[in-house]
Amino acid sequence: MKKVVSLFVLGMLFFSCNKDLVEKPDDLVDKKMMVDIFYDMSILDAVKYQNPNVLYENGINPKTYIFKKYKVDSLRFAKSNAYYAADYKEYKKMFDDLNNRLKKEKDAVDLINKKNEKKETALKKAKGKKIQDSIKNLQKQKELKIKKEKDSAAQAKKKKSLLVKKEKDSISKTKTEKSLKPKK
Repeated sequence: MKKVVSLFVLGMLFFSCNKDLVEKPDDLVDKKMMVDIFYDMSILDAVKYQNPNVLYENGINPKTYIFKKYKVDSLRFAKSNAYYAADYKEYKKMFDDLNNRLKKEKDAVDLINKKNEKKETALKKAKGKKIQDSIKNLQKQKELKIKKEKDSAAQAKKKKSLLVKKEKDSISKTKTEKSLKPKK
């Protein structure tokens, strides 16, 4: 008798597992749209945690925004979500699709960020090189200015020595002329 009751209970459990746990709603949101809704919710949640003021400043309430965007009310969404959640395997597939989509988006954003970092690094190097070149140019200009000053000082000294020499020559010439002149 115990075996018969046990078999009966097992049979009932087997047949009851085939019956839907949650009744399919009349206005069921299709799976693709549910995945899109979950995707947008994930993005808005990420924004909310990264920079909560952005949503507030723009007057965006994530749930009402999504419901308006997909023309779904909260009750329809809740019933559809409960229906899909009742079938674990299908619900998991939906979230696996969602995770794959988020991963692709993350990879794309990471690639863009890497490119931007490379550009910034290249700009910093170019700017650093430009600054170094500017410093070198200033040093060269200072060196040239110092060299010109030295050269002009040397030339001035040379001119002065030439003037002094000319003056000495003219003085000696005058003395020589005076000495050569007959005395009266």
